[in-house]
Amino acid sequence: MKYILEILLGLYILQYIWAEGSNILLDPYLMCKKTRRLRGKMAEICRHDSALLKEIINGINLGFRECEFQFRNRRWNCTALRKSMRKILMRDTRETGFVNAITSAGVTYAVTKACTLGNLIECSCDRSHSRRNGGQPQMVNAVTAVAALERQQAAYEKINTTNVAKRGRGKNRRGRLLKNIKFPEGEWEWGGCSDNVNFGFRHSRVFLDSRYRRRSDLRTMVKLHNNRAGRLTIRDSMRLECKCHGLSGSCTVKTCWLKMPPFREVAARLRDKFDRASKVILRNDGNSYMPEIETLKQPTKYDLVYSDDSPDFCEPNMRTGSVGTQERECNATSLSSDSCEQLCCNRGYKHRIVSEWINCKCVFKWCCEVTCEKCLEKREINTCL
Repeated sequence: MKYILEILLGLYILQYIWAEGSNILLDPYLMCKKTRRLRGKMAEICRHDSALLKEIINGINLGFRECEFQFRNRRWNCTALRKSMRKILMRDTRETGFVNAITSAGVTYAVTKACTLGNLIECSCDRSHSRRNGGQPQMVNAVTAVAALERQQAAYEKINTTNVAKRGRGKNRRGRLLKNIKFPEGEWEWGGCSDNVNFGFRHSRVFLDSRYRRRSDLRTMVKLHNNRAGRLTIRDSMRLECKCHGLSGSCTVKTCWLKMPPFREVAARLRDKFDRASKVILRNDGNSYMPEIETLKQPTKYDLVYSDDSPDFCEPNMRTGSVGTQERECNATSLSSDSCEQLCCNRGYKHRIVSEWINCKCVFKWCCEVTCEKCLEKREINTCL
């Protein structure tokens, strides 16, 4: 029953928060229903692959929850209010760019994880590196492992080259994934269950980008760029995990595989990219963009970009989607974005002390129960005027 309620809640959020006409994504079920002239892979997903569609929904919800968490202490807190989010997504600000990127990353992450868990019949773990030779384990070292990963990534990028890459927005940095992986010393075996990130990457791109690929306006180019940046953040955050095998805890044989980090870590990286996002304008050729300030370097495919300035989000403004920061809780001693000075936009704040009942003096009883008392605790709260 709980599982069914979670699915229904996810659909409710998608249908009413990701509003129709927004610049990011409709409810996938509604989108599939309304777009009856779909062709290719996206049509197959909509018509025949309910399991994959379910993982796409999980990914969108994952991205949205992380958006709320990452911006919980900022003026714009990724609010779930329908009218506000719709207005945000109809523009092309850096907030819009982050939502596009985190959604794309969320879908990539959820689909990849579903492959690893065996929840999708069309994919499984990535075992391309753990090949057997005459029944013997495939032993590698740092040099041969790098070569194998480079060959795989080169083949994948060759097959999946898109117009985004052809337009030359930033240099090709194929070795970035390898720079983020720390290989163990000596020989080890490719094994375990590597996350099939290329499958998640491909299907996130198919579902989120398909409707926009034939357009060449600035807003579409920026959207596709940020979608891709979100997916690349997943792929380039892969890490190598290893397990030792041998008698008495010795490490006679070491088995290693590639695994995604926790999604919160990915979201934090995207938040940092949000802070460094570049404002761009359309080039004279009408098919690409450049930094608004000519002296700045061209953003790479890993960076976030935007073309509209953001409002300050201090006061409610229905035109921009700002809900203001009145009544938001702030930290009077902080020097960061959650400080009362920044969050309240220098309007001042109200200080009060509240009493709350909390669990305290908890004791563990064998087996397996924890009992707690209720204690009345006083807490200071500051809220923006």
